[in-house]
Amino acid sequence: MPAVTIYSTPTCHFCHAAKEFFTEHNVPFTDHDVAADLEKRKEMIDLSGQMGVPVIVIGDRMIIGFDQPRVSELLDIK
Repeated sequence: MPAVTIYSTPTCHFCHAAKEFFTEHNVPFTDHDVAADLEKRKEMIDLSGQMGVPVIVIGDRMIIGFDQPRVSELLDIK
């Protein structure tokens, strides 16, 4: 399974939905709280060009927002 990283904030509904989806499907992930971690916020902006969350990185693919069908496809979740 490819590595999964999510850049999120504590108040983001879509971030919570994505993390719940990963947990329900036993997908290990690394969560970076960009509200508290300025270095990770800069990293997210440099990677995505976006200030909005979530930014999800699966392997070498990036998804802006929680696009569940795309996430499922990249993780081969049926």
